[in-house]
Amino acid sequence: MSLAVAIQMDPIETIDIDADSTFVLALEARRRGHALFHYLPQALSFKGGRLTATARALEVRPEHGNHYTLGEFETLDLQAMDVVLMRQDPPFDMAYITATHLLEHIHPQTLVVNDPVQVRNAPEKLFVTHFGELMPPTLITADRQRILEFRAEHKDIVVKPLFGNGGAGVFHIRPEDENLNALLEMYTELYREPIIAQRYLPEIREGDRRIILIEGEAAGAVTRMPAQGEARANFHAGGRAVKASLSARDREICETIGPTLRGRGLIFVGIDVIGDYLTEINVTSPTGIQEINRFDGVCLEAQIWDAIERRLAARHEPA
Repeated sequence: MSLAVAIQMDPIETIDIDADSTFVLALEARRRGHALFHYLPQALSFKGGRLTATARALEVRPEHGNHYTLGEFETLDLQAMDVVLMRQDPPFDMAYITATHLLEHIHPQTLVVNDPVQVRNAPEKLFVTHFGELMPPTLITADRQRILEFRAEHKDIVVKPLFGNGGAGVFHIRPEDENLNALLEMYTELYREPIIAQRYLPEIREGDRRIILIEGEAAGAVTRMPAQGEARANFHAGGRAVKASLSARDREICETIGPTLRGRGLIFVGIDVIGDYLTEINVTSPTGIQEINRFDGVCLEAQIWDAIERRLAARHEPA
C-alpha cells in the first residue's frame, strides 16, 4: 500500500538525526514507498470546511548534513492525505490545542496519529491521574497552603509546571530547602495553571525508564540516567540513555493502561516510570525510538507503521 503522508512537525533542518523519532518514522515511510510532505504547525489554514497546509514534498536520508530535501511550497489538502503524523514538540499550549481542533476536521477520514481529540484530552501530567493506583503520591493545585501541607507530609518532594516539557521547571525540594515559597511565587508569575507536587522518588538516581507502547502494547524500554548533580533524567535535560529491560512491574503498568490507549486511538505512546511508579503518559510527540532500537536490535518505527497500515486496512474490510 502506497500512502500519502503529511508530517506536521518542527523545522526538519534543526533535528538530531541520531535521536529524533520523527526522522526514523519518515525514513521507514519512504522505505515503504509512501509519499511524504512536511509542514509546520503554523502553516495550517481552515476555510470553507477544508483544512489545508502550506507544505513541501519531503525526501529523507540518513546522511549527516544532508538528511533532507524539500520541494517547492504548495497548498496541501489534508483531506486528500491518507495519514497525518502530528509530531511537533510541546509545550502543550493553546497553539498545540488549536492544532488538535483543526485536525479534528479531517480525522478519521484522514488518519491522524495520534487521534487529535485524544491528544487534546490527554495532557501527559493530567492523563496519568486516571491511573492513580500506579502513581506516586501527587497533588495538583494552585493553593499554596495545600502545597505546604503536602510538603510537611512527604518532606522530600518534586514540584513542576502542569504543562511543562523536557524537564523544564522541575525542582527537587529537600526537607531543609528554604526556597519553596520563592519558587511558588515564581510559578505564580509564570503560569496561570495549577502546579504539580509529587513525593520525591529516590530511585530517580538510578534513572527513569521511557517505555514505548504501540497500540497499547509494550514494545521496548530505555533507561534515562540523570547527569551528575541532576534530579531530572529527561534527554533534553542531559539524561544519558542506558539499556533497559521491562520488569514485571513495567509490564503490569502497560497492561493496565494499554486497553485505554488502544481504545482512544493512541497508536504511539511513551510513558515514564521511576522505580515502581508511573509518572507521565506522553501522547504528543514521544521520543526514545532510536535509543531502544540501538540497544535492543529492533525497528520500532516499522512496528508503528505496521500498526498504522493495519488501521487503514481495517477500514476496507467487509462489515
